[in-house]
Order: sequence, then structure tokens, then C-alpha cells
Amino acid sequence: MNASPTRRLAAEFVGTAFLLAALVGSGIMGEGLSGGNEALALLANSIATGAALFVLILAFGAVSGAHFNPLVTLAAARAGELAWRTVPGYLAAQFGGAFAGVAAAHAMFGCPLFTASHKARSGAAQCFSELVATFGLVLVLRCVASARREALPLAVAAYITAAYWFTASTSFANPAVTLARSATDTFSGIRPADTPLFLLAQLAGAGAAALFTAWLLPARPR
Repeated sequence: MNASPTRRLAAEFVGTAFLLAALVGSGIMGEGLSGGNEALALLANSIATGAALFVLILAFGAVSGAHFNPLVTLAAARAGELAWRTVPGYLAAQFGGAFAGVAAAHAMFGCPLFTASHKARSGAAQCFSELVATFGLVLVLRCVASARREALPLAVAAYITAAYWFTASTSFANPAVTLARSATDTFSGIRPADTPLFLLAQLAGAGAAALFTAWLLPARPR
């Protein structure tokens, strides 16, 4: 990544914003067109999110690494692929972009820019799902990046699309996404009261995956 720091942060902000716009917007559209069929709405939501991830990683990967996720940024810094001094800027861009994306989706569908969600996502099963989802995401990222970096956009998009369906929480696996989704009272929302446990589960899952991949993958010379 030879881009300037300003360009990197702009890429993280815009990429995360488009990811949330796709996630929230497709949830609103899917719920509106599915006639009450939640499985159909979730299918539309998962396909749109996975497709958006694929193209956004392709578009911004060479500029910023296309993290769009604080946990991915922290894992990259821990692996020595990103200077720790750049981490605060990345995190600010990701959280800011996530809320901007929610506002954009709401504006496109004529909703208030921010509304606290009333959608309950609580309980041990949901939290464990987030731990599993985040562990899997970081595992896929680190392993694919080590073996076939050019396949990373497809691998991440495919994993998130699948994890929508095999986890009870629909795989948030991203603190910026989690907090931003608490500001949308739509299909993809989460109650603000439920976000702390999601965040803790995500941190635990990412930490476990970082330790496992550090042991699993042979160290490469820097």
C-alpha cells in the first residue's frame, strides 16, 4: 500500500460507508418486498452484503487494505502488516463511515437518518454465535492472505454470506457494523442494549483467532 495516509483513511471511510449502505439498504428493500417472509428477506440481505464486500475489497484493497473492520485492522497491526500509529485513524474512519452508511441508507428510503433499534438480539446463543463468526472471519482472512492473497475478496465475501445463515446472530463480526446497526430500526438493526455483549464476543473471537493463526501459520521474514 503506497497510498498517502489521507487516501488510506478516505478509502476506509468510503468503503465502510458503502458496506453499511448496502447492508442496511438491502435489509429495508428485502423486508419491504418479501411480504413478511423473513427467510427471503435474509437471503436478499446476505447476497447484497456479500456482493458489496467482494467489490469493495477489490476497489479499495490496493489503497488501504480494505479492512472496513476494526478487528481486521488490529489483527493486521499485530501481524506487523500495519504500523500501530496508523490504527487510531483507521478505527475513526471505520466507525465514522459505518454511521455515514446507515444515514445514507435511511436517506435513500426516506427514513430518519438515525433511529435507535428495537430489534432484540440477546442471549448466550447470540453471543456465542458472534464469537464463532468473528473467529471464522479472522481465521479466513489470515489463512487466505498467507496462501492466496488475490483470492481474499472472494473468500471474505463468501464467508460472510455463508455466516449469515449458519450463525444465529447473522454474523455481525465487526464492532463498527455492530454499533452502526444499533442506529437503524429496520430489518438489520440491533438494540443498543444488546451491543456490549456482541462487542465482547467479537473481541474474544478475534483474539482467539489471532493466537490460533499465529501458531498455525509459519512466520515469514519481514
